[in-house]
This record gives sequence, C-alpha cells and structure tokens, in this order.
Amino acid sequence: MAPARAFNRPGGFGPRFWMLIGATFLGFLGFGTVLPLMGPHVRRDLGGSDQAVGLVIGIFSYVALAGRLISGPLADRRGRKTAFLTGLSSCLCAGIAYLALPGMAGAYLGRVLQGFGEACLYTGAAAWAVELGGIDRSAQTLGYVSSGIWGGISAGPVVGQWLGSFERAAVMQVIAAVVSIAVLLQIPEDYKPSPHGKRRPWFNRSIVIPGLAVAFVNVQYPVMTGFLVLHLAQHGGGGPAAFTAFALMVLTSRFFLGGLPDRIHPAITFYCGISAMCAGLLFLAFFPGPIFGIFSAALLGLGFSFPWSAIGSVVLRRTPGSERGSAVSMLSAFYDIAVGSSAFTAGRVAQLYGYSAAFGMAACSLAGAAIVGRWVFADAGHESREPVMVTPDTSELGMDL
Repeated sequence: MAPARAFNRPGGFGPRFWMLIGATFLGFLGFGTVLPLMGPHVRRDLGGSDQAVGLVIGIFSYVALAGRLISGPLADRRGRKTAFLTGLSSCLCAGIAYLALPGMAGAYLGRVLQGFGEACLYTGAAAWAVELGGIDRSAQTLGYVSSGIWGGISAGPVVGQWLGSFERAAVMQVIAAVVSIAVLLQIPEDYKPSPHGKRRPWFNRSIVIPGLAVAFVNVQYPVMTGFLVLHLAQHGGGGPAAFTAFALMVLTSRFFLGGLPDRIHPAITFYCGISAMCAGLLFLAFFPGPIFGIFSAALLGLGFSFPWSAIGSVVLRRTPGSERGSAVSMLSAFYDIAVGSSAFTAGRVAQLYGYSAAFGMAACSLAGAAIVGRWVFADAGHESREPVMVTPDTSELGMDL
C-alpha cells in the first residue's frame, strides 16, 4: 500500500508522468517534421500563393477550435487517455492524407485532421499531466507538457530536413503517431468521470478575459510558421535554423523555468515574456538576416515560453477538478481563434506589404495582451490553493494524484 501511495503522491513527477510527456513529444514530433515544410511545400511544390499558405496554415486552427467543443467534454466525461488517443489517431490519419491525396486537397485534409487531432491531444495531455503533477505545481507541469510539445516541434525540422522531402516528413508523422499510441497504451489512468456529474454549458464566461490574453499573445504563431523561412530566404537564408532556434528556446526555457509562475506572481513572468516577444518580432521585421534572424527567433522563443503557463496556472487553480479538461479546451479555443484569424490576415498583409509587415503586425498585437493581462492577474496573488487529495478514489477521482 505504501509504495502505491508514494508512486501516486500529489505533486510527484514519477514514471507515469514522464511516459506521458514522452508520448506528447512523439505526437508533436510529427507536427514538427511537417509544419516548417508546409509553407514552402504549398508555395513551391504545389504552386500556391502566399494567400494559399495562410489558408492552409489557418484552416488548422478553425478545425481545432471546433474540436475543443468535443475534446474538453470528452476528457472530462470519458477520460484523459481517451481524448489523448483520439488525437493521436487523427494525427496518424493526417499523415496518410498528405501521402494519399494529390495537390492542395491533401494539404487541406491533412491540416483538418491535424487540427482535430491537436485539440484532443493537447487537452488530454494537459489535464492528465496536471492531475499527476499536482495542482500546486500546475505552471511547472504545463511547462513540462510544453517542453514535450516544443521538443517534438524543435526536433521535427531537423528530422524533416534530414529526410529531404515533404512526403518523407509525412511518413515520419505516421510513424511518430503509431509509436506514441503504443507508449500511451502502457500508462494506467486513475481519473474516472463522476457518475453523478451534471452536464455543464460548453461556454464559461470566466475564461473570456484569460482567453483574450492568450489570443493576443499567439497572433505571432502563424507568422512564424508560415513566413519565417520565406522571409529570411529573401535576406540570406537561415530560416530553418531560426525556426529550430525558436522552438529549442521554448523547449529549454519551459523545461527549466516553467515553474516560475508557481513561485512568484505570474504577472511578472507574463509581462517579461511579452516584452521579449515584442523585441524578437521587431528585430525580425526590421533587421532580418541569417545570424541576427536566429538570435531574434531565439529571443522570441524565450519570451513565448512564459505567457501560457502563467495564464494557465491561474485558470486551473480557479477551476474544479472535474472541469479542468473543459477549461483547458476552452482556453485553447482562444488560441485557435487567434491563430486562424491572424493566419488569414498575415497572408493578406504579406501579399500586399511584404513579410516584414506581417511580423510588425504580430508585434503590435502584444499591446492588447498587455492591456488584457491586467485583469487576468489582478487577484492571482491572493487565490487560495486547493487542498491536496491523497486517496485515489475520491470524488474528484484522481484529480490531484
């Protein structure tokens, strides 16, 4: 009995936790292998325009947004593991679509399947990880989950470049999803839905303000994924290396510094983060080049490491355990709205005014994040923490194990 309690103790990062992070890494390795090649693939291999690049990148987020309506309730009512496996299966099918369908049809269908897969994958992984790590370490836990995500995304471009073509990268996405499913099937899950749980409305108004902050922060993401390689190619190259530097910086800083919002007021990490992001985006807009472009992307990645965990930790501490899957999915929905809308906008801005203008647009959006963040963190320093539940079969059904 004692060893089982030690294995499942609150706030513990034990074997199951790290297997979960490993499965998350493998799931997003497929994303990372394909994603940086998507813009050049659509633009050069398929003969699409800059606007088409924006459409292909942006449709992912609208599908992911719709997927949040399913992934949150699925994770809360059927379990975190079910949501995670659903996401991985959809990502596997996305890789097959890239290979099986010719032309733009394969690109669009693959992105649709990836969008739904990411919605389920992240919701299941984040909610499950917070339960295993403990709510008092929610920022650190989200940092580790993000490290798994960005570990896959940062390793992916290297793997994709080594494979040498978009088609081989799509094969890699299929392989990574299969291996991740195999790992996940070995992890036992403690969470069980409450048999007396009430059906709740899908929209929670308390998420709106934190969601808007997330939205403004992530306007930069489709600009980076869609146009960084193309932008730096006009100024001496270095695009793949810059994107890898961006992802690696997110990976390392979230892994080693992700727990800061648990120890100091999360507003501090939030505002330091968006300041670094703004500097990185402006450098990329006005001082592009192979060496300085890599530095600027890394600075952007450092800043980008902090806003999500700062906001997420505040939201999850305010949310009852049986609703955390839905809270994660709703908060992520604002990310999808921002990325989808800004992808279309960035494509149009890039086509009319050039890539530098798209990076400048992303920098301006951070002013909105700074304003909204004032309300997100107003009471964060005074929130009471949930009591730790030690027994596995509580009414929260493993939420704090």
